[in-house]
Amino acid sequence: MDEVLTMKLYRLINSVVIENKTGAHLYYADWDELINRDDLSQFLIQLTASNNLDDAPPDWIQQIVAPLVSQEVWAAGVTYFRSRTARMAESQDAGGDSFYDRVYNAERPELFFKATPHRVAGPNAGVRIRRDSRWNVPEPELALLVTKTGRIIGFTIGNDMSSRDIEGENPLYLPQAKVYDRSCALGPCVLVTDQMLESSTEIRMEIHRRGAIAFVGATTLAQLKRTPGTLVEFLYRDNSFPKGSILLTGTGIVPPDNFTLETGDEIRITVEPIGTLINVVE
Repeated sequence: MDEVLTMKLYRLINSVVIENKTGAHLYYADWDELINRDDLSQFLIQLTASNNLDDAPPDWIQQIVAPLVSQEVWAAGVTYFRSRTARMAESQDAGGDSFYDRVYNAERPELFFKATPHRVAGPNAGVRIRRDSRWNVPEPELALLVTKTGRIIGFTIGNDMSSRDIEGENPLYLPQAKVYDRSCALGPCVLVTDQMLESSTEIRMEIHRRGAIAFVGATTLAQLKRTPGTLVEFLYRDNSFPKGSILLTGTGIVPPDNFTLETGDEIRITVEPIGTLINVVE
């Protein structure tokens, strides 16, 4: 496999770990500065080839935190047909169903603010459901790591937690359905690459409840209607991100209408070759 497609970047509290086919390497760097390099993949290849890095400590995997420091998290909606159908159904009584059909077919995508860093959970950390909501689901998504210049330099896994009953009651309630403490999870790493992932790349989600699988679903990037480049181009129109940004690209996996998350549920989202993001509902 191309070396660029095996380069992973993990954020620890005070350092980063660069993992490639030769092992895991400890590197002390400012995260905001590092991930805003437009040449990040080549920089990391040269850095690890220099043999000047120490091996990562044995317990480094237990030290992983969410891959952001100062980045805003944004999200794209209705980018998969399955999401369009679900949004139309949940908002039909409020008269908002046609909105989602229109945005799915429009040139301009739906983009919305999702989270500041303090609202984001890392790997193996807790995510939350709103106390004033009765219908909550995770939304597994491919997330783009974008530099301040608008260049996509890597991918991670995102969980866009959503309160479907609040959004369905009125589309104008979208910020309340989407933005709250621990409403987003990211990780476990950034796959650093200049190449787009293959359209056959699978996104898979399992929800475990009391030792059993309560839901499982999968889709592929082939079902993504808009390209990541198009989504980033619209996000960066007349908008600046001095520390870069993370953009969730939408979900193609929606649990059935009779499913809602419960405290203690474990959510596992896998995107190869990135890895698996695991979080528990608090």
